[in-house]
Amino acid sequence: MYRGLTAPLAALVLLLLGPPAPAAPLPDFPPAGTAEVKALEADATLDLADGRKLRLAGVDLPLHGRAAREARQALSDLALGKTIELRLAGAARDRQGRVLAQAFLGTLWIEGELLRRGFALVHSTPDMRLGVAAMLRIERQARRYRHGLWADPAYAVIEAGDAAKAAGSFRLVSGVVAAVAKTSRGIVLRFGPEESRALAALIDARALQLCREAGLDPLALAGKRLLIRGFIDGTRRPLMTITHPEQIEILRARKMAPAKPPGP
Repeated sequence: MYRGLTAPLAALVLLLLGPPAPAAPLPDFPPAGTAEVKALEADATLDLADGRKLRLAGVDLPLHGRAAREARQALSDLALGKTIELRLAGAARDRQGRVLAQAFLGTLWIEGELLRRGFALVHSTPDMRLGVAAMLRIERQARRYRHGLWADPAYAVIEAGDAAKAAGSFRLVSGVVAAVAKTSRGIVLRFGPEESRALAALIDARALQLCREAGLDPLALAGKRLLIRGFIDGTRRPLMTITHPEQIEILRARKMAPAKPPGP
């Protein structure tokens, strides 16, 4: 662990960064050529020297505050003026016509490095799921040690009962599923009483099929604590639409401290 460092320095690095994430095989992304990065745009978009625009696949970068400045600088250091290899993770282009790809500089996975340092969060879609499990593992480690944007309260995981305050934004939300209901629109996970302002999550028929193919049964989630991610629509009650299983993470039950024996 942390080879080449003296013992005291390695201990300091371990304290600040936490232990390295467990080694995991790199996703097998199909190659899609190379390109030189000419300029950076907002969020995770790069201007390529051949005139195309590249949207880094599966991640969002912070747009405000110190985290945004640090993320932009990190991406600049990693990619600006360099020739990168593009690898596909699903759909080859987005609705704006931008190239969608994972980016590599030699053996360095740029999206993975941004996630590791807390300069990006995972934002996947149903047609861009390859490698997302690995990306979530890396992000989870960064969240645990509050790297980068995860030290900023503006990006913190929020409780389902507070989701209305974050309406209109993409957020990570945690809560216990109070009830699971079948409706004409699909399966609804309710994180509070129906009359409350707590979050509800909608899983339509297509998403339900994808969940079951991944071994996740939404009908069995009642009483489970979840971490879900997505856009919160606050038009009426706070609602998040689940389109693919990677948006749902089942959290381990919180351990209760053992009760103290009664005194004499």
